[in-house]
Amino acid sequence: MPSGRAAKDEFTGEEWPKRRRRGRRKGMPLWQELPLLLVVAFCLAVLIRTFLMQAFYIPSGSMEDTLLVGDRVLVNKVVYDFRDPERGEVIVFRGPDNWAPENRTDPDAGFFSKLGRTVGDLVGISQPGEKDFIKRVIGVPGDRVSCCSVEGWIYVNGVPVEEPYVIRNSPIDSGNDAKSCISRKFPEVTVEPGMLFVMGDHRLVSQDSRCQGQVPIDDVIGKAMVVALPFDRWGSVAHQEVFDKVPAPGANAIGAPGTQPASGLAVVAPLLLSLAALRRGRIGRPSHE
Repeated sequence: MPSGRAAKDEFTGEEWPKRRRRGRRKGMPLWQELPLLLVVAFCLAVLIRTFLMQAFYIPSGSMEDTLLVGDRVLVNKVVYDFRDPERGEVIVFRGPDNWAPENRTDPDAGFFSKLGRTVGDLVGISQPGEKDFIKRVIGVPGDRVSCCSVEGWIYVNGVPVEEPYVIRNSPIDSGNDAKSCISRKFPEVTVEPGMLFVMGDHRLVSQDSRCQGQVPIDDVIGKAMVVALPFDRWGSVAHQEVFDKVPAPGANAIGAPGTQPASGLAVVAPLLLSLAALRRGRIGRPSHE
């Protein structure tokens, strides 16, 4: 049995706090721990920006008044790994080669400015590149898109679509050219397979599919979800519900441009002729001739 002071310590437990203090691991000093935390946070930000979510800076007025210059929107980069973009969604994409840039970068920027831009791009807080665009999906593959209806609305598969988010529209007919979308009116376009027809909400200044052509789905970066900054403008940017009445591609809508709805007589006449033939015994009876 233990004896003396040791026995007393063991019995009373006075020795256990001393042993715990001696066996405790000494923590890192703050000057070593802080850089490590910053590196971990930077790596996490890069991973999130690359694979999940990115803050996208709005550089131009082509999406006003839905998005204003200086807004930052959160872009979901995962959703289109599982499905294609849908009508009404606001997307960020890399512009095709023929698209004129909306955001001009400074070619004379100094070294530190370029370094800051590179680091900011890695974590998703810098301004977008010259070929990054944000527009609204109007037509998906197979859709027929044109303008305008009697109300001045766009047609999608023969159905006029009222767009409440379009506050500043372009003139009905000002004559689009190859470099400028200055007219609201444009001839019917059929969206090609693997492509999208996109337009900005500020139709008066937006350079989009009306004059620059369709956008490959493979060039889509992600779906704009919400306005994150400034805080007083927090909110969703989606308006898919305005396209709920648009039929699937290839379906003929009543009232579509270039089509005529069938009259009641045209529908009933074949049925009446068939009934008359049945009564005369010409249908359903084998022929002996």
